[in-house]
Amino acid sequence: MDKMNHSSAEAEAEAIEPLRYLSKGEAAAIESELMKEYKFGQQQLIEIWGHACALAITKAYPLSSLGKKQPTVLVICGPDQNGSIGLVCARHLRIFEYEPTIYHPKRSSHSLHQDFTVQCEKMDIPFLSYLPTEVQLINDAYNLVIDAMLGPEADTANIKEPYSGILVTLKQVKIPIASVDVPSGWDVEEATQDGINPEVLISLTAPKKCAMSFSGKHFLAGRFLPYDIQKKYELNLPDYPGTDCLIEL
Repeated sequence: MDKMNHSSAEAEAEAIEPLRYLSKGEAAAIESELMKEYKFGQQQLIEIWGHACALAITKAYPLSSLGKKQPTVLVICGPDQNGSIGLVCARHLRIFEYEPTIYHPKRSSHSLHQDFTVQCEKMDIPFLSYLPTEVQLINDAYNLVIDAMLGPEADTANIKEPYSGILVTLKQVKIPIASVDVPSGWDVEEATQDGINPEVLISLTAPKKCAMSFSGKHFLAGRFLPYDIQKKYELNLPDYPGTDCLIEL
């Protein structure tokens, strides 16, 4: 009986281990290890993350809950990996019967990024040629904004145009913002008052340190991580419900 109680206590102790929040270096190391040691392809990872982001949007903003007649969503994509994840997210949202529009001011020359762009074009997802500076036009046209602009690799101390101007606009919108992995303008290591204020954050793999001060609805998409990586980095990921690939924290 004592042995059983001891095992139960150990299990409870393990269950309450705090979730690990990653530094910029740790996040980069995990991604590198996934590709080099575990042979995940970059396209594969982006597809996993983009699909999970779309699912998070369906959970946070079900079609039935949207206030406008059309289920419109504005997806703002940057030039790097977060932008590619945004493109995949938009494609899956289209499949889920949302009506995404993409604003993608600086397209990457990377072949993967171009492929994801073509996939969206082939699904008749419209691309904006410019972002209205009149904030009310954005508020009136869309139910929410998905921020897939500046990812963990961004230098938040040196944000250049057009992204600095986009951040100014996003700080003024009244509709909800959902950010992918790291809210644009935030430092990975800590939240900043200079960034946007999203209502939803979708952390990829594991939450970053800046998410520790996030007070909105927080989703985690990291179920695909091999157990050995979880153990090595002491991530203490939560138990995902059923067959879900993401969980609300």
